Amino acid sequence: MIGGFERYYQIARAFRDEDLRADRQPEHTQIDLEMSFVGEEDIQEIVEGMWAAAFKQTLGVELDRPFPRLTYREAMARYGSDKPDLRFGMEIVEVSDLARASEFRVLTEALSAGGVVRGLRAEGGARFSRKDVEDLASELKDFGLQGLLPVWIDDNGLRSPLVKHMDPDIMRSLVARLGGQPGDLLLLAAGASSVVEPSLGALRLSLAARLGFKREGWAFDWVVDFPMFEYDAKERRLRAQHHPFTKPRVGELSDLRTKPLELGTYAYDLVLNGVELGSGSLRISNPELQQAVFEVLGLTQDEIQAKFGFLVEAMDYGIPPHGGIGLGLDRAVMLMAGETSIRDVIAFPKTQSGSCPLTDAPSPVSPDQLRELRIRTY
Repeated sequence: MIGGFERYYQIARAFRDEDLRADRQPEHTQIDLEMSFVGEEDIQEIVEGMWAAAFKQTLGVELDRPFPRLTYREAMARYGSDKPDLRFGMEIVEVSDLARASEFRVLTEALSAGGVVRGLRAEGGARFSRKDVEDLASELKDFGLQGLLPVWIDDNGLRSPLVKHMDPDIMRSLVARLGGQPGDLLLLAAGASSVVEPSLGALRLSLAARLGFKREGWAFDWVVDFPMFEYDAKERRLRAQHHPFTKPRVGELSDLRTKPLELGTYAYDLVLNGVELGSGSLRISNPELQQAVFEVLGLTQDEIQAKFGFLVEAMDYGIPPHGGIGLGLDRAVMLMAGETSIRDVIAFPKTQSGSCPLTDAPSPVSPDQLRELRIRTY
């Protein structure tokens, strides 16, 4: 963009330095596009048209457009994920107001600490035993959730530890809020929203698999307006949720300093069937705004110059407003082919450890080679 190219479209090979999963490989193929003087809606419209044409020509499928749009906060609150699978319901429901009327200590303590109480309706889940619920809860411990509070609904009424601690009218309101019917199981979680949301998001997917929910068809959606910053408790500092070049939604530059965790962005992810296909954003083109973002992230002037000096200098020459997106071609092919692992559709895939079965790479490097390259290993 700085060099004067108004727009570009490329299919590029890229290298990813991240943990490998079923939908990740070290090398991957990316559809990359960038344009000047556009808004996020322009980019989304072009991308939707591209996928609509691809699906029609390869699978004979007509996609419904425009794709649904969810804000990041809406996606997390309703589905517990920033890449929600919209092929089935089972949405997360807020019940904090009803939980406040209970005398159940787990709920009241969570709410007193500023947390939330939310729940899911597992249709047909009343057949799950207490042991089944404990197994479900154990799957969520990595998220920091302490446990699940079950409510079984059968022909004889309600069975739950909560029954003894909540007024019957409030209990009926709780069941109605979650849409519970005889034969269902309601599962509640209490705690900080940052724990409850991803926990219930994972629970939603686990329940769908256990209950045999049909997940067919093609459900595209956009997740938009991601937070600009998030707090890293381990390092005790703010960090950019996407990257520091994402354009934040600010009224004044001072917003970055006075309310950084409240700021959204012009960032957007494309999701297909619960898998992130691509991520993009409008970029920062104002040098003062870019400098302010670096400062909020705690970078000193020396660090800014050392890491991003070339960009800061280039910005002084003028950057047009621009934005773009990178789309994972391999992931799309995996989904379109009905596979569950990217290794099934990529040439010469690597193992989960990153090694190549064909060439046995990476291979050992001799001490002489390391000395020549001035590399020291520890």
